[in-house]
Formats: sequence, C-alpha cells, structure tokens
Amino acid sequence: MELHHRPRRLRTTPALRRLVAEHRLAPAELILPAFIREDLSEPAPITSMPGVVQHTTDSLKRAAAEAVELGVGGIMLFGVPSVRDAEGSASLDPDGVLNRAIRDVRAEVGDELVVMSDVCLDEFTDHGHCGVLDADGRVDNDRTVEIYARMAVAQAEAGAHVLGPSGMMDGQIAPMRTALDAAGFQDVSILAYAAKYASAFYGPFREAVDSQLQGDRRTYQMDAANRREALLEVQLDLDEGADMVMVKPAMSYLDILADVAEMSPVPVAAYQISGEYAMIEAAAANGWINRDAAIMESVLSIKRAGADMILTYWASELAGWLRRG
Repeated sequence: MELHHRPRRLRTTPALRRLVAEHRLAPAELILPAFIREDLSEPAPITSMPGVVQHTTDSLKRAAAEAVELGVGGIMLFGVPSVRDAEGSASLDPDGVLNRAIRDVRAEVGDELVVMSDVCLDEFTDHGHCGVLDADGRVDNDRTVEIYARMAVAQAEAGAHVLGPSGMMDGQIAPMRTALDAAGFQDVSILAYAAKYASAFYGPFREAVDSQLQGDRRTYQMDAANRREALLEVQLDLDEGADMVMVKPAMSYLDILADVAEMSPVPVAAYQISGEYAMIEAAAANGWINRDAAIMESVLSIKRAGADMILTYWASELAGWLRRG
C-alpha cells in the first residue's frame, strides 16, 4: 500500500516541529500570582507549593521587577493580613496589606507590568468565606457585592491596572463598574472570575493565604458537574461590563475553557491553580515525571484550549525558558 499522507514527515526534526507548531507560548501571555503577608521579616516558604513563598514588601518588589525583566505580562496580588474580622474590614484599609502592596508594586514597575489585584474577602474574614455572612451563617450575596464595589475603588486608588473579583457572587461586576466609573477610574479594567468552580485542587492555596475557612464554598462557586452553566455565568459577567473573563481551575476544566474561548468577544484567562502546580512539583520531586517537560506541556495545554492569558506560579521561570528559546 502506497502512503501519500504521512503526517510524521512534519515531525522529523526539532526545527521542523517548531516550524509547524499550531500554538506557541510567549512570556507576555503569562501572569504571576503572588502572595504578600503582613508583618513578615523574611519570605515564608509555602510547604505545599515548593518554590512559592509568602512575600515581604521587599521580596515582592524584587519578584515584580524580575517579572518585568523576563517579559511576563502581569502580576496578580493576594494579601494576607495579620488581623481578620467577620466583615473583612482590612480589605478596605488604604494602608492594609493588599492596598499597600499594590502601591509598592506600582511604584516599582510603573506601567511596565500589568498590576492586578484580588477583589475578594476570603483572605480578610475570620470565617474564611468570600463574603460576609447573614444571621443564619450563609454568605450574604448582595451585601458582599456592596463591599466588593468599595474594595474595587480602594484598589484602583492604590494603583491597580486590573481588578480580579474572584468571589463568584451573583451580579458582582456591574456594581464594581459603576463604583469605579463614579470615582473617576473609567480606565481600570475588570478581569471577571466568570466560571470559577468549587474544586478540590485549591488545597495548597488555603495554606498560601492562611485560610480560616470552615466548610466549603459550594453554594456560590460552580459545581464540577456543570458545563452549560459556565456559559451562562460568563455571559452574565459580559453583560455587566467585564473587560476580560477567567476560567478557574484550568487543567481540570479545559473543556470549559474551550467553550468560553469559542464564545467570548473579550480576552480569556485561565488560572493554573495551586493544586495543579503542587501535583506536578510533587511528582517531579519523586522522580516520577520530567519536571520541566511537564510544566511546559501543562501550560501549553491551557493555551491550546483557548486561553489568551495564563495565571501560573511558574510564570517567571517559564518566561525565562521561553526567552532563552
């Protein structure tokens, strides 16, 4: 039998494989999530996320400067306060850990790096939920959204270019947009965590932000069984004025990411979360997989599924590899 079609002809050398590759990664598409903890005297390693730390002000500024040098696209900031309360009031303090970090990073990098910040209460509440609770102990969606709008303005005042509301409260985008515009921040963008699932893979993140959560977030984050619902969530955020949308987690939800990328008229982000990072690092530490190859393949799979931007804890390391070719 004569074979006229031999797809393997295009795989014969590394140079040929590079030439015909359908998808490529670039440093500018990567976003580095970073944690800063109040009152630290030196960076604190996160045991479940080898290589990731809770930063001090100085180490965070160095990480941001390094990201600029490597061509990374953005940095997403999360703050861990030393004092929490039921209302998450430290989130609104202009001198609170996150708002101060935004100012410090903007002062360090200016507009050379897109400075993003987390608009959510889970790091700031003593109960660990993403919103304030009602008398029955349930998350009060509408009162929480009012606080998000105030947080958005505070973070914009601190210098954030992009705000990332991650709490999955219904109707959270429109009040933020209204508040930002009324305060004169029409140019500050909103990256909506539009399809965020209640996932078992968030475990290491709980350590990273010293979460106080008891119970779970299944009443407001999406059910892993649902696919169509993600498109509804995304469309609602688009209708409310989201400038960009996100799917989270990434690797376990590549089908969702592909669906969203197909329908979205705005840029689509995906977050390679802590558990996805930790699994690869743990397997590599045990010699079960090739670490660098697994990192590259995992992030490329997210790009292939349709992400325009990828949040990954390997952003700076991976950017270094990409720049070296």
